[in-house]
Amino acid sequence: MSLTVSPQLLQQAQHGDVDDATFVDCIRDSLPYAWKVVTSLIDDLHSSGAEFADNQTPPPDEAARGQLLRMMASDAMRSALEQHFGVRLAFQNCHRAAAFRPGADRAYADFVTARAQILNQKPELVDC
Repeated sequence: MSLTVSPQLLQQAQHGDVDDATFVDCIRDSLPYAWKVVTSLIDDLHSSGAEFADNQTPPPDEAARGQLLRMMASDAMRSALEQHFGVRLAFQNCHRAAAFRPGADRAYADFVTARAQILNQKPELVDC
């Protein structure tokens, strides 16, 4: 299961829309490792002034890796986080997440190319 959803939140979703803040809270509480990775990227982005910040540190274990994969693979979760933090997120391999400033279209386009994906491959990442 991707998220731990309370009975109240499930009931809310069954009867209509879920507001963005509630959904973001659910993501934060359900996927603490993935949340930490994204918030660290946001902190790095704000402190560096660079066009993007990326994480190249592998997760400490498979549970953490699973959290990051679930968060980044979900269009709904990724979109909610992008709106919440005012960034654009991208993902390579099993752990290289990146956050891009608004307007960093060239840096984003370079990050999501086939070339960038191939250059980011390492033998130790084959099974991740």
